[in-house]
Amino acid sequence: MFPKQIFKAYDIRGVYPDEINDDLGYKIARAYGGLRQKELARNDLKITVGRDMRLSSPALCEAVIKGLTEQGIEVIDIGLCSTPTFYFAVARDGCDGGLMVSASHNPKEYNGIKIVRERALPLGKGSGMEELMGLVENGGFIDAEKIGSVTVKENTVSDQVDYEMEFCGLKEEVNKIKKFKIVVDTANAMGAQYLEALFQKFPQIELVKMNFDLDGTFPAHQADPFQDENVADLKKRVLTEKADLGIATDGDGDRIFFVDNKGEMIEPAMIRGIMARLFLRIFSGATICYDIRPGKITEDMILENGGVPSVTRVGHSLIKKQMIETGAVFGGESSGHFFVKFPQGVYEAPMVVALKFLEELTATGLTASEYTAPLKKYFHSGEINFRVEDKEKVLANLKIKYADAQLNDLDGLTFTYPDFWFNVRGSNTESLLRLNLEARSAEILTEKLAEIRKIIEE
Repeated sequence: MFPKQIFKAYDIRGVYPDEINDDLGYKIARAYGGLRQKELARNDLKITVGRDMRLSSPALCEAVIKGLTEQGIEVIDIGLCSTPTFYFAVARDGCDGGLMVSASHNPKEYNGIKIVRERALPLGKGSGMEELMGLVENGGFIDAEKIGSVTVKENTVSDQVDYEMEFCGLKEEVNKIKKFKIVVDTANAMGAQYLEALFQKFPQIELVKMNFDLDGTFPAHQADPFQDENVADLKKRVLTEKADLGIATDGDGDRIFFVDNKGEMIEPAMIRGIMARLFLRIFSGATICYDIRPGKITEDMILENGGVPSVTRVGHSLIKKQMIETGAVFGGESSGHFFVKFPQGVYEAPMVVALKFLEELTATGLTASEYTAPLKKYFHSGEINFRVEDKEKVLANLKIKYADAQLNDLDGLTFTYPDFWFNVRGSNTESLLRLNLEARSAEILTEKLAEIRKIIEE
């Protein structure tokens, strides 16, 4: 049976080798190469390939490269890298697209492929994924006139570090950031690669490393900082080290999270608002994109700093598309994805976010907890998943109960009242509803969470 379920909204991902294997990786690469040749009406394409540290990634990556070269394509192999490094390489080198072997934050038994076009433009649901799946399922590949080549490219990470430091105006002025002690937990995953290279450029920063050895078995904990249990040790270490800041990254290094000097997680929506503030100082009146899940502090800070808020659906491919359409200079998701408009493309830039935050803390002289204290205006439930058999019935019941709310159906349903607001979205792949609730007080949050939970679970 063809595993259609691995073709997700934003990438391809499944259990290796039961759902995705080397043969399927080869076919995906052949299909992708043929699709791009058709789209661009030429065969002489140059495609970037990278991979993460999962145990199955070398074999799967080799199969992907084989599929591309047999399609007559020139492959630029950048080897082990984070997804942001991969995006940088595709965009910087002017490639016609790229394939990144990774399953992001999923457990060790998973693997997958992230797919982009030129300028690191994502290929996903509604933007080519369906056609790609059809080609993989039905085969019928057209043989190339000649086998393509493979060029191994090194030093991509150091090039990326230099580029993003220059983008932030810090390449020649590293002393614009003061002395910091920072604890970083990369979960034995790809964030270790670029964060170590970055902080080596700043001798005044003391880096306390946690789980930096690349290990696809994830021996310490899962590489998903969005789950509290995976940052518990980082929070403790920040306190015992008396550090200024903690940083956590996920499996492929495209999401970044911050812990303040008191060992408390700084909400991604707050970091997103801070970045909006900083980007709007440079790009006055610019547009900032953010996903529809609650995180009202972002909208507050965009408006306070003279920017234009632009609400998006959830998903990195969707927010990037809207950033390009609106000309937004920055965008962020509540899940820790932060996107920057570079001259060569729009993609995740966790290093830029870290550098700008450190520079702002330096300029203000405040600790991370002091800086964020005035921004703690709202109380958030976090994302809560409910397993339901009939998602549409539950959504209909919520619409009846909250008929007097301001309603938005951009992505799932968002109900807004003066003192609380929440979004309920159905999973694309499972019988799950995802709830995100925010309120102006802890009491309202507790009351409304119990109320909404009862409706969903009844």
